[in-house]
Amino acid sequence: MKRWMAYLLLSLSASAFAAPGQPAYESMDALLADKGLAQRLGNQLQRAGDAMGDTASQLVMNAMGFLGVPYKYGGNSAETGFDCSGFVRAVFEESLGKVLPRRADEQAAATDPIERSELKPGDLVFFNTMRRAFSHVGIYVGDGKFIHSPRSGSTVRVEDMRKAYWETRFNGARRVQAVADATPAAR
Repeated sequence: MKRWMAYLLLSLSASAFAAPGQPAYESMDALLADKGLAQRLGNQLQRAGDAMGDTASQLVMNAMGFLGVPYKYGGNSAETGFDCSGFVRAVFEESLGKVLPRRADEQAAATDPIERSELKPGDLVFFNTMRRAFSHVGIYVGDGKFIHSPRSGSTVRVEDMRKAYWETRFNGARRVQAVADATPAAR
């Protein structure tokens, strides 16, 4: 039942949050295949849906609905594009009604620090990409991967935190209390 519900929510979020000028997809499988992520993510989303609470699952699925939205410095909507913190803020506000601060460093300060080993889907991951702590943020989706809006000329995408670039710039992880309250304890 949970798998069916996860796919239903993925499908709804994919069509509800299609990037401007891009097709609304009939299923999350079609979206992931079109974006070249079906092979890279494998069955991670299915496993994540099983392991997460409804709140964290909805948050990650809504974030996936923004795949392909272009980066825009200072951007905070699918219509105009996102920067990293604008993307995170929009996902949390639209998914949970939780308004996070605007900048990545402010988001880090307003959330609860956790160890990397404690990461769960829906947690925030921070990186030093501009020679200062907490200058980049993304949303952890599970299996060492995160979704983010990386840089000018790029689009919202999923990447592996274990790649050398991200591994050397990892600053820490944080948990937003609204997600932590709704996520079941690890089994």
